[in-house]
Order: sequence, then C-alpha cells, then structure tokens
Amino acid sequence: MAGQSRKWMILVATIWIQAFTGTNFDFSAYSSDLKSVLEISQVQLNYLAVASDLGKVFGWSSGLALMYFPLWTVLFTAAFMGFVGYGVQWLVITNFVSLPYIMVFLCCLLAGLSICWFNTVCFVLCISNFPANRSLALSLTVSFNGVSAALYTLAYNAINPTSPELYLLLNALIPLVISFAAIIPILRQPPFEPLPPDGVRRDSLMFLLLNILAALNGVYLLLFESNSSDVTSARLLFGGAIILLILPLCIPGLVIARNWYLRTIHASFRLEGSGFILVDPDELELHKGMLAQEADRESYQFLNEDVVQNTVKTIAAEEGDADELLITRGQLEVLGTEHSLKQLLCRVDFWLYYVAYFCGGTIGLVYSNNLGQIAQSLGQSSKTTTLVTLYSSSSFFGRLLSATPDYIRAKFYFARTGWLAIALLPTPIALFLLASSGTASALQVGTALIGLSSGFIFAAAVSITSELFGPNGVGVNHNILITNIPIGSLIYGVLAALVYDSHGSTGIKSMTDSVVCRGRGCYYLTFVWWGCLSVLGLGSSLVLFIRTRRTYQRFEQARISSNIDS
Repeated sequence: MAGQSRKWMILVATIWIQAFTGTNFDFSAYSSDLKSVLEISQVQLNYLAVASDLGKVFGWSSGLALMYFPLWTVLFTAAFMGFVGYGVQWLVITNFVSLPYIMVFLCCLLAGLSICWFNTVCFVLCISNFPANRSLALSLTVSFNGVSAALYTLAYNAINPTSPELYLLLNALIPLVISFAAIIPILRQPPFEPLPPDGVRRDSLMFLLLNILAALNGVYLLLFESNSSDVTSARLLFGGAIILLILPLCIPGLVIARNWYLRTIHASFRLEGSGFILVDPDELELHKGMLAQEADRESYQFLNEDVVQNTVKTIAAEEGDADELLITRGQLEVLGTEHSLKQLLCRVDFWLYYVAYFCGGTIGLVYSNNLGQIAQSLGQSSKTTTLVTLYSSSSFFGRLLSATPDYIRAKFYFARTGWLAIALLPTPIALFLLASSGTASALQVGTALIGLSSGFIFAAAVSITSELFGPNGVGVNHNILITNIPIGSLIYGVLAALVYDSHGSTGIKSMTDSVVCRGRGCYYLTFVWWGCLSVLGLGSSLVLFIRTRRTYQRFEQARISSNIDS
C-alpha cells in the first residue's frame, strides 16, 4: 500500500515540474529588451521565438533517450539544457558577453528543446503510474504548465520588478532546482499495482480534489497578481502561490491515513464470521481476490480491445448501408485503432486535425510570443507583465477545462472532437475584437479568450491523438502533430513581423537600429489575417467532428453495453 502513496508523490512532483518549466510563455516579458540589446528587427526577433518552438521538432529525441537511459538522467539533461540555453541569453541581455545572432538563436533552440524533454518525462510518469486515469493525470499536470508565466511574474516582482532580464535568470535556475526537488519521489517510483474498480473510482475522486486545488491556484494568481506592485506584497503573494503548490502533498498523507485506519482502527472492530456461514473464510477471500483481479483486468481494457470493437462493429452494421458507405470513404470505424506512420499521413482525419491545431492553438502560442510588442504598440507597455499573467492564467483554466468531458461523461457524452471545435470558437472572436478595437479592455478580453482557447487545445490534444490514432503510438503520432507549432510560429510570426516593420514609419526609431511601432496599425492586418485563418481552423474542426461523431457514439454505446453485460 505504500506504493499508492508514492505514486501520488510522483504526481505532485510532476505538477511542480510542469508548473515551472513552461518557460516559453514568458518570452514576451523580456523580448523587447532582447530586441534592443541585439539591435535586431522584429522579423529577426520572431526567428528567436521560432527557435524556441523549433525545439518541438526534435522532441522525439527525448523518447529515444528514454530507451537507453533512466528517467532521472533525461530529467537532468532537460534541466541542464534549459540552464545553458536561458543562462547564456541572460549573459547576453545583461551585456556580460557579446554573441553573434546565430549563437543566441541556438540557445533559444536548446531552451525550447529542454521544455520538450521535461514534458516527455512528465507524460511517462503520468501514464506509467496512472494507467486507468491517465487522461485525468495528463490534463491535470499539463494544466500547470500554463501557469508558469504567472508564477515567474510573481517571482520577478518579488525580486526586482525593474529588470526584465531577470526572467531569463529565473528560467535557467528554477527548473534545475525543481529537478533536484523532484528526484527523490522519481527514484522511489513504485512498481505497477493494478487497481480494483473501487480503487479506480477512489483515484478519480482524488483527481477531482486536485482539480479543485488547481482551480484555486489559478484564481489566486489571476486575482492577486495585479496587487503585486510593491516588492513586499509580491513576496507575500509569491509565498502564497508556493503554499498552494505544496498543498497537493496532502493527498499522499490522506492515502497513508486511510490505509492506517483500515489496517488498525477498522480492523479492530471487524466482526468475526457467523457460525451459519457455509463457506470457508479462506476460500471466500480467495474467491474475492479472483473476482477483483478479473474486474481489474476488465477495467484496464482500452478502446481497441475485442469486446468493444466487436460491439462497435455490430452497432455499425445495424445502422445500415449509408453508414457503411461513410466508413469506406476513409472515416474511422473504431476508436483507438493503431496507425502506422504511412496510415497516419494518408488519413483525411489526421490532416483535418492538423489544420485545426495549426489554425487554432498555434495561433494562440504565436500571439503570446508577440504580446510584448502588441502591448507596446497600443501604449500598454506598463501592463505587459499583467497581460502575460492573464494569458497564462487563462491558458491554465483552459487546460483544466479539458478534463470536463471525462467528469461529465456519465451524464452528458459528447465527442472529444466536438469539444475541440467548441474550444476553437473563442480564438476568431478574440482576434476580430482586437482588430476592431485598440482599447485596453479589448486587449485584456482578447488575451483571456485566446489563452483559454489555446490552453484547452494544448491539453486535450494528447487524448484526442490517442483516441483517433491509437494509444501505443501516441508518442510518435503526437510529435508529428505538433510539428505544426514551429511551422506556424514561423509563418504567423513572420507575417506579424513584416506588418509590424512595414508600419515602422508611423512609429519611432529607438536608440538602436530596431523599429518600435506605435498605433493600432502595427497589428491590425495581423489580427485580421490570424482571425481568418482561425475561422479556417474552426471549419476544419467541425468537419472532423462530423466525420468522427458516429464513431464516438458507437464506442460509447459499446462501452455502456459491455458494462451492463459485465
């Protein structure tokens, strides 16, 4: 039973890692200073943001490393890459050293790669320790990645709120410190222990409690970050945020207390068997154990097992020839079917999904990278850190909401691809709002909507990829999917930078050769183009939902039928 408490310790360690390794989200907080020190144009600055996202192209290297090295070495390799990548940038921005642009580009690439390695470590820990509730574990831990920028902003305000380069130093040091803190529970990772059905339900309740604590953390950061104007209050608020991150440690304590209660207090009041029982107690316990093991095996059946597949096929056959024609047009027949690389790239549903992500979540990420210049162009430079926190907190809540389908499944079932389409809707609304108004309130509302939308997409993507294209190949398939991030970062970022620099004549020249643009025109066309592209992504997600809706319905009917039969 000690293994049950240790797995929750691992989950808490994973939360800490995710909470402090989303370092790419605070790029906009120091990007203007980096641009000034390097004396580069907006296009060149965009290439640095692309370099950070380009690390995701090499995310497969972390999976390869796990094949040959233990998990803790991959964790510290990620920490070391981030330490070097961000540390060298800090030396450059503080004028300790002078490096050519290409070296800074490579440092950004290394820093971005470290984030992918951290994510891989967290994914492996969640999947290996919570196989029955992996979607809940993944959505919870990935959610905390979205709050990183808010935590770093609090730390920045608590130390020196007049030095934006401090972000880079914190990005280099804090993940390394967290890695040392997380190493003990990772090294003491328990062996896998299959859970009985009541254990799975008990874990689900624990996840519900953790989600409530996570929501409390997000509300705290969102409401009180604006009150951190002076160093003293910022330090108090940062301390409060750390306490909220420590609170999940109570979960292992609850597990230990429950086990102690069952082993001592409850056992001391246990009634002895009646003389009228005609079954030997030892045989009864053996029979219960056999039933528990059988139920446990059934609870771990995944989407593509024969019992579900056969039921799905039966339901599909009963729906008539029209549906058979739809299936023959390339639609998915059964959720969770494993796809090879060739099958994946030849499937229409994958490319619809790719376009939806490319024109949805990726736009949100590029928006966050440009948030510093957007605020500066609209005369809101003093509120850049507040906007970064707002985007971060909204992304955090969006990621938390991605677990909603799993919690309301018993009362209301809706295809996860349908939730994806709903999540994409706020992005075009926000972008067209930003194009139509340059007020501070419009900027805040638009930032919140984009953060909420992109956060949901980022967190839900792993589960959707697993359901549509198979759980066993999710590592490879998802890495193929997120190749759209560096591509989108390059295309969208260059588009924004060209529009920005073209309006430089309406702005001013800084002390360096870089252009500082002022006014709504700096990003007006960018918002319009991004808005139109996000509508394309929304349309693609709707088509994907229409094509997969029946497949999800069949699977849910099969799941209910198999539960009734068992």
